[in-house]
Amino acid sequence: MSKPVRDPYTGRMTTGHEWNGIIELNTPVPKLVLLFLALTFLSSVIIWLLAPAWPGLNSYTKGILGIDQRTTLEHSLEKSAIKTAQWRTDIETLSFEDISRNSALLATVRDHGERLFEDNCAMCHGPDGKGGDGYPNLVDDQWLWGGDPETIMETLRVGVNSGHDEARISQMMAYGRDGILTLEQRRAVAAFVISLSSSDHTTPEDAETLSLGAEVFEQQCVSCHGPDGRGMQSVGAPNLTDDFWIYGGDITSIDNTLRDGRQGVMPNWDERLSLADRKVLTLYIDDLAQGASQ
Repeated sequence: MSKPVRDPYTGRMTTGHEWNGIIELNTPVPKLVLLFLALTFLSSVIIWLLAPAWPGLNSYTKGILGIDQRTTLEHSLEKSAIKTAQWRTDIETLSFEDISRNSALLATVRDHGERLFEDNCAMCHGPDGKGGDGYPNLVDDQWLWGGDPETIMETLRVGVNSGHDEARISQMMAYGRDGILTLEQRRAVAAFVISLSSSDHTTPEDAETLSLGAEVFEQQCVSCHGPDGRGMQSVGAPNLTDDFWIYGGDITSIDNTLRDGRQGVMPNWDERLSLADRKVLTLYIDDLAQGASQ
């Protein structure tokens, strides 16, 4: 390290540090940078004084302005409740038919219902309501418990196998796992079930299998799905004579259902969603179905 000298080109003093002939200048920090640092520090002090800033053992410094995000949120929710109070009252008191005829309320249903559906239903039934493997399609005309608005809203309220005191209860027995039916019997009844909606399994070669399947169906399945296989909405048993399947309608998928059983669960929204929200959601689902059928 050498003695600091004045650089002949810039007129600034050097630091005395030199590396391979390169001498370091003792250049001061620009005044603009110092100004910004001072302003930043001053702003921090002002914010510390005005707003909540420092944590304590049991609380935090409140600040002169007393800003509280929880209070701000509560005020926002109060304003929102006041703003929506009128249409919520109308939704709760008017019938489904009257709401459907009211263009202003129907627009509210579509707007608010879309958000409700995205937040609470789309993760299972899909953003378009068409369901998926193991989740019912809500935009067709096939319903396990009934598709009229009153029934849909009640299903939303109590759920299915949800633990609610009034929940809808439905379960497909595990005929294979519990040793009730053999593999041959399961395959036969699966073929018979497919034959109810398709002619692919009605050839003479399949007659013996279908006969066995019909016999097993009468013994094990009629109590829920009915003697014609059209199901019973009173117990949430699906129609087996159409082409709508929740878990798949091929031989393997039906056999898997027969072997392991099914017990779908739909949460109950009795406490999470208000009466108005459940009614809006019901109307929104009905509107989705009507849009899909057009």
